[in-house]
Amino acid sequence: MLETSAPQGLSLIRAAAYVRMSTDHQQYSIENQLEVIRKYAETNGMAIIQIYNEEGRSGLNIAGRPALRQLIRDVESGAANFDVILVYDVTRWGRFLNADESAYYEYLCQRANIAVHYCAELFTNDGSLSSTLLKTIKRTMAGETCRELSVKVFAGQCRLIELGFRQGGPAGYGLRRLLRDQHGNPKVILTRGERKSLQTDRVILVPGPAEEVAVVREVYQRFIEERQSEFEIANVLNSRGISTDLQRPWTRATVHQLLTNPKYAGANVFNRRSFKLKKKRIANPPDMWIRRDDAFEPIIPLEIFQRAHEIVDARHRRYSNDEMLELLRRLLAQKGTLSGILIDEAEGLPSSAAYQGRFKSLLRAYQLIGYTPRRDFAYVRINRLLREQHRTRMEAIISELKAGGATVRKDPTTDTLTVNDEFTTSLVLARCRETGRGNFRWIMRLDASLAPDITIGARLAAGNETILDYYLFPSIDALAERIRLAPENGFVLDVYRFDDLSFFFSLCRRQTIEEAA
Repeated sequence: MLETSAPQGLSLIRAAAYVRMSTDHQQYSIENQLEVIRKYAETNGMAIIQIYNEEGRSGLNIAGRPALRQLIRDVESGAANFDVILVYDVTRWGRFLNADESAYYEYLCQRANIAVHYCAELFTNDGSLSSTLLKTIKRTMAGETCRELSVKVFAGQCRLIELGFRQGGPAGYGLRRLLRDQHGNPKVILTRGERKSLQTDRVILVPGPAEEVAVVREVYQRFIEERQSEFEIANVLNSRGISTDLQRPWTRATVHQLLTNPKYAGANVFNRRSFKLKKKRIANPPDMWIRRDDAFEPIIPLEIFQRAHEIVDARHRRYSNDEMLELLRRLLAQKGTLSGILIDEAEGLPSSAAYQGRFKSLLRAYQLIGYTPRRDFAYVRINRLLREQHRTRMEAIISELKAGGATVRKDPTTDTLTVNDEFTTSLVLARCRETGRGNFRWIMRLDASLAPDITIGARLAAGNETILDYYLFPSIDALAERIRLAPENGFVLDVYRFDDLSFFFSLCRRQTIEEAA
């Protein structure tokens, strides 16, 4: 937010003030900073003509600080109508983990002949050796303080988790957050967005309305007893007009989250993902989780939750060569014949692509179990064409990414692309198959072993020579490894659909800080 005030006199030095508070709890921080800055300006013959106000912003990086980005943009573009910048102290300029980053933004101002003054510091920021050393020490100490505070906060959070208290985040469907005082007495059910007002209060999870609890138990029953997939369960819930806790339609991902989150079995789990000090968000292995069983009243018995978890884990199992061949023998005994389509349609079986990758070809896998196909090998020609299309399309994607300024590295073994050293992506082609009734169907296999951040799924048009459209599947949505597609798939799947890859390329295009702001 920008504020302006008229200068007190034409002979005064024109100044801009930059103020920042990091949390909403620092109620008077901005006012206190401005009071010191105004006294400094009066003492040194300056008039504050503009204020860059940063409320509730962390000082760890510049990405979430629009006022500082605006200040730097004004300075570099020549739009700044002031000669100096007044800041309360070194830490208000930023608690950057890399001290050089803080110095860099100050250097940009100095390069434009605009000096930065730290009004509450005991040294004068005059470029002398002593002031430079003191600034470097304070910047380094500010970053180190953030690191130490992060460790202490994390340790405190872990202790509260072990005591059975909830640490942030929405309750989830079928659950509610109950606020308790320091003596353990219940106070009130918190609605979404509400927070505790006293530091001594604690939050636990309790079962929600009976109708939501019944839906949660029904989901587990359908998944375990009736062997329905998450996608099928989502369709059932949506057809009955049941919404998620966010009042949105159910998706495969939301059903999957309900089936895999230990809180429904009464467990309090923390540190499943890390996002410390504004670094990249990562998924932690189970041995790093902080867990307290029997922390809450469970909606689902532990043994039922474990059965669901076993089913999910089995889908991601990596089979040995012998196991894959034995599954292929069982399918042959059941069907009397084998084909890529039969393999892809079979439940509990790796995909035909997995067999091709493991044994170099389906024919080789057939030979290893003593099976000789009785039909012609037209599908071999089709697969060869698909491989050529995959290679051609992958080269086109790489070329387009580089044209947009992105950096791309291709794994020669998996064909996975690493874009801008930030995320990975892979390309999957889905053949167009015609059913006996003349309808078109596609089966898209997402290889969980590659675990790309974004899977580009390309549906081939009838004839399998041109691309019909694209699907962009993010790994965060935990979709099924095998996705069956029809010409129209409804909002649940078609929300990922695009006519071309222009949106994907726009995500990958490199931008300067000024362009992104």
